[in-house]
Amino acid sequence: MLQTERVAFLFVDARDMYQNALEMLEQDRLRNAADKAWCATRRATDALILARTGEEPRTSSQTMRMIRELRRQDPSLEPLRVSYGHRQSFLRGAAFYDGILEPADDIIADVQETIEYIRDAEAMADTV
Repeated sequence: MLQTERVAFLFVDARDMYQNALEMLEQDRLRNAADKAWCATRRATDALILARTGEEPRTSSQTMRMIRELRRQDPSLEPLRVSYGHRQSFLRGAAFYDGILEPADDIIADVQETIEYIRDAEAMADTV
């Protein structure tokens, strides 16, 4: 698969995971919604990194390291890097792994705002 095709695939997958997160919210499955939103965030970030570097991270720690490296080269990526770190800690760590689902309104907001994160990552990928 060509790099541009893989980038497009990852962004489509991110949007699919986001839709799954919304479905989990509708079913009052907050923990699963947080997990799906985290997955969408990770896929969008991996797509951005692949578009910018030609390399696709294989682990979330590689993703974090690579988004930090990209931010050093392009300071405009700072808000995305900060958001990625927050989402990793809050959606993945606290909500999904630890089962801390309060305050629920914050988790719901983060899940719903995932589409904005995906759009921002897509826009940053297109600025290459």
